[in-house]
Amino acid sequence: MYSVILTQYNGKILGPIAKILGYLMNLIFVGLDKIGIPNTGLAIILFTIVIYLLLMPLTIRQQKFSKLSAKMNPEIQAIQAKYKGKKDNESMMRMNEETKAVYAKYGTSPTGSCVQLLIQMPILFALYRVIDNIPAYVTKVKSGFSPFVEDFIASKGSTEFIQNKENFANVVRFTKQFGNELFINGDTEYVKNTFIDVLNKATTAEWHNIYAPGNFENLKDLITNASHTGAFDIFARYNNFLGLNIANSPSYYFKEGMVSKNIGMLIGALLIPILSAITQWLNTKLMPQPETASSGNSQQDTMAASMKSMNIMMPIMSMFFCFSLPVGMGIYWIAGAVVRSIQQVAINKHLDKMNMDEIIEKNADKAKEKIEKMQKMREASGLTNNAKLSTKAIITTDQHNNEVSSGNDNSNKKEYKAGSLAEKANIVRKYNENN
Repeated sequence: MYSVILTQYNGKILGPIAKILGYLMNLIFVGLDKIGIPNTGLAIILFTIVIYLLLMPLTIRQQKFSKLSAKMNPEIQAIQAKYKGKKDNESMMRMNEETKAVYAKYGTSPTGSCVQLLIQMPILFALYRVIDNIPAYVTKVKSGFSPFVEDFIASKGSTEFIQNKENFANVVRFTKQFGNELFINGDTEYVKNTFIDVLNKATTAEWHNIYAPGNFENLKDLITNASHTGAFDIFARYNNFLGLNIANSPSYYFKEGMVSKNIGMLIGALLIPILSAITQWLNTKLMPQPETASSGNSQQDTMAASMKSMNIMMPIMSMFFCFSLPVGMGIYWIAGAVVRSIQQVAINKHLDKMNMDEIIEKNADKAKEKIEKMQKMREASGLTNNAKLSTKAIITTDQHNNEVSSGNDNSNKKEYKAGSLAEKANIVRKYNENN
């Protein structure tokens, strides 16, 4: 049972989303395998394209909101300027009411784009989890590890070897798994999955170190052989993207290229981070930019300046991250930036064709209808309350007259004259109480 879930990310929120995305990744890889090109790098690119296409409607809505906000902001700023320095409750209430009226007029809200972001962010984070641990979700990749891992686990000293960070630098990421009771008690499936997790992050040099003299020389044929049936050979074949193993980082290839003086390897090592920075920069340039002129609102001016700084810093940060992270993550970032850029061109054309004034007019009509409907509901509610009060007053008055006329001053006794208004009102009161 553990083979299904334990190498997958199992968080309460992102875990279920990652599982769904994992099924999609597995389908894409199976499809590529059927046409004879089972390649993890290509699967990541296709996977990224599909996800961003599915998210496109949310992206359009978010940017439509941004465009409406740009038209609305001058009116919001005018209201803020009108009540500037006024901190009394009456002024604050009036400012809030006028602000709400403007949002209603444009058919937006202060949290208008938050819903789209709340939907998109978990999906994108879960997407990272799937790409970061391909064997957990792609059954064919995982099965390539199995024969070797089973013999590796059975070999004396393998547990101590795989937990040594000098042998596998990324083993620190799996400390909790090694400390889990299932691993300590030797649960077969859990131990196997943990070994696969570590080996999935191993570099080429770390794989070769397994069968180095004095280690596990007897496992060499299971790791690599001329017929390409060894675990590393299968892994390398799946992970080979334009001559690079996507499990290795550009920094690894850069060091290897410097030692071997291999110009092709050095170019390949630098190409991924540079392409990542360029595509990220292009993506930010195509995105709708905030107004650069001063708006008179210090908070908004600060936010605009921060956004401008982020647009410069993000491509640079992307380049540095891609240099140290596995090539597979660089491919994901480049593919994502390219897809978003193409999407953005299409979205910009779509939004340019939209008549914003017409949309604002429709939104204003909807807001007006909503306000009128609410007013009618309030009026109806007020009439009902008044009717209840009037009925109560009639009952009380007529009851009092009845008691006085009969000479009985007992207020608990409720007898009404047959056919009187009080009797009818009492029937209405009892109906209201029962319902």
